[in-house]
Order: sequence, then C-alpha cells, then structure tokens
Amino acid sequence: MPAGTITAIRAQTHNSQRVNIFVEGRFAFGLSLDTLAREGLYVGQYLDEASLIRLEALAETERALSAALRLLAVRPRSSAEMCQRLRRKGFGSAAVACVLERLLATGMLDDVVFSRYLIENRQSFRPRGARALRAELRHKGVDRETIEAAMVAYGGDADAEQACALAVARAALSRYTRVPDRATFDRRLGGLLQRRGFDLDTIRPILAILWHERSAPPDEL
Repeated sequence: MPAGTITAIRAQTHNSQRVNIFVEGRFAFGLSLDTLAREGLYVGQYLDEASLIRLEALAETERALSAALRLLAVRPRSSAEMCQRLRRKGFGSAAVACVLERLLATGMLDDVVFSRYLIENRQSFRPRGARALRAELRHKGVDRETIEAAMVAYGGDADAEQACALAVARAALSRYTRVPDRATFDRRLGGLLQRRGFDLDTIRPILAILWHERSAPPDEL
C-alpha cells in the first residue's frame, strides 16, 4: 500500500478490542486497541511507506497470534506443529517466528509439556506401545531427547509396556472368540497389537497367555 493519511479508525463489528484502519478511504489493516494506543495512531495522521509496512507486519503478527491461541484452546501443540499450522493458514515466516517466540517465552508452547500431555492422553483413551508413541511425537516435530525424557517421566519401562499391551489385548479379545486355530488367533490379535505400536517381544507372551485362557476348560484357569 502506498503512503497516505489515516482517514478513519472504526471499531470492528465482532471484536470490540480491535479496530480497522483506513488510509485514503480504503481499508488498510486491523489492529488491537493496545497496538493502536502504543503506536499513537489517529485520524489525519500521515503514514509513509515504511510506517505502513511496519504496521502491516504488526497486524499480521496479531492475526497469527490470535490463530495460535485458538489452536491452543483446542489442545496443546508442539512448536513444530504450531509453526506448520500457521504457515498453512498463510502467515509469513516473520509473523510465525514472532508468534512462536512469544508463546515459547510465556510457556504456552512447551514441547516437554506437550509430549507428556500426548502420552498421558493416548494411554488414557487409546493405549498404545512405546514405538507408536515415539513415532507420533516425532511426527509432531518433537526432538528425540525430549521424547525420551517424556517416556521416562511417564514410566514406560518393560513391565508397564507389558501391562498396557495385555490390557489392550483383553479389551479386544471378544472379537476373536470364534477364531478356529492358534495361528489365526496370533495373526489377528498380534496384528492389532503391532498396529498399536507394541513390539514382538512384548506381544508373544501375551498371545500365549490369552490363547491358553481362551482354550482351556474353566476349571484349569
């Protein structure tokens, strides 16, 4: 936008904390009331090209921050995930970097906290193995060191992994009551456990236990 004079400052219809700035009779950008006051903008003020570029950048950063806060209101995000989502919404690299810096400084973005949240959420509502948890966190852009620290903090040792896999298998066992033979049983239930991220060393003894329970007469259990 070329240099010009502010001809109107109007409150936004759906957000009383923001205003629209018009330059030479045309909409230029929206700003928060805080930024309006801090910049000391007023009707009749002349804005040169450099000032307009700077204010437009501020406006974009404010929009990006609002978008980030809406995303965080739904659930926590990793830093990489937030960056990707904001870029996908069309925000430029400078605005995204500014927003990430602000959210990291205030603790609203924290990959350690996010990793623990994701692990606890998955294990509470859809338990899965350590391999699947690590893969999902890597997909969210979390670095390896942070992932391993979160896994240790959650207590993901071999015994916990075995107990989790057994719980998942027992919950699904009713689907396999009519499986005719052990090989089919192992393939189907074992496949389910593998898809949930459990490794074969964890799966094999569980399949043996559950096949025995399924096949043995009641008085042998």
